[in-house]
Amino acid sequence: MLKETIGNAILYKSDCRDLLDSDEFENINSMITDPPYGMSFQSNFRNNKHLKIKNDDSSELANLIIDWGTKNLDHSIYAFGRWDNLYDYPKPKSLITWVKNNWSMGDLNHEHGRQTEVAFFYSLSKHFFPLNRPTDVIQFPRTDNEFHPTEKPIGLMQQFVSWTNGTVIDPFMGSGSTGIACLKMNRNFIGIEYEQKYFDIACKRIEQSIKQQDLFN
Repeated sequence: MLKETIGNAILYKSDCRDLLDSDEFENINSMITDPPYGMSFQSNFRNNKHLKIKNDDSSELANLIIDWGTKNLDHSIYAFGRWDNLYDYPKPKSLITWVKNNWSMGDLNHEHGRQTEVAFFYSLSKHFFPLNRPTDVIQFPRTDNEFHPTEKPIGLMQQFVSWTNGTVIDPFMGSGSTGIACLKMNRNFIGIEYEQKYFDIACKRIEQSIKQQDLFN
């Protein structure tokens, strides 16, 4: 296990299953995460292909993390997935639909082009909306997945962070977009990433984000 503290972010290079029940993960309020959820994603349309996502052959790990969050957090959980995860995720309080500026390939002959991704929302014991009550649809351009195969735009993640309270944890940190969003909003962040490649990218991106903010200030 590696541990890096960068500003208000604490980052772990580890399998989240080896860490979440430790004493270090107390007093965390919210979770925003994009777990492996059974899509077996690997891009074949890049010159430099991303790593195959670990444990992405089922939604078992996503369910484990959601269950942990409902037992250990007190504000909210936002877990990304696909529409067909409605069959195997716990029933959410709301389903947030992210409308993108393009669509995925999928079955070109027998399936509508998917222009959306969803996040499952679970309100916990001390939940409240810090701002006005948000709608369940958000429009934001997707990234080019430069850093990670399922990379989320920082601006999109700032919207999600604005709906949460307190310290945010992401057990599947990827390239660190949620961490950057938290730091931009002066929020504490805990991130866990299994793959060394993406852990290093997340550390670098978060460090650069802090330097840019310091330069602007």
